[in-house]
Amino acid sequence: MSSKINSTRDRILLATLNLLEAGGGSAVRMSDIAKAAKISRQALYLHFPNRAELLVATTRYLDELHEIEGKLIESRAANSGIERLSAWINFWGGYIPTVYGVSKALLAIKDSDEEAMLAWNDRMHAVRHGCAAAVSALKDDGKLVVGLSEAEATDFLWTLLSVRNWEMLRKDCGWTQDRYIEVMRSTAAAALVSS
Repeated sequence: MSSKINSTRDRILLATLNLLEAGGGSAVRMSDIAKAAKISRQALYLHFPNRAELLVATTRYLDELHEIEGKLIESRAANSGIERLSAWINFWGGYIPTVYGVSKALLAIKDSDEEAMLAWNDRMHAVRHGCAAAVSALKDDGKLVVGLSEAEATDFLWTLLSVRNWEMLRKDCGWTQDRYIEVMRSTAAAALVSS
């Protein structure tokens, strides 16, 4: 990871990640980020003209640092809708712990912070896209349960796999990560896959 942190842009994004994770929901100001990145505010604005762009870039940078494209290969290469659904749940359910600190911070401030809302929505749109791809693969195989439209099935899967649900089950209820993945796979299959 440290070899990737070599440019001013990388320093800014890493500083923003660290401040979001450490703040646990406190608004992170551009001046805080500039100070943490050891650059001037003017230099910060040269890279990111506004806070919304910076927060969106930061959440995408987190994915880049963790090489998300490689982690999506199994889901994207699945040979059936059922395999794709299982692989998607394995990926996203397993990735939530990685993004949880930033997600928790954005969730805590998004209702009162428009820029945080934009960053949150950008990432959740990507998650929804993954859910939609898994549901579409089920439909293409003729395996999507009767009674749910593709949009409704996507809504269900996206909600089932939400960060808040993960947080409640893992943090509040004490589930293990393995048990969480197992139950999400079986629940999704029971609700979405026709027999």
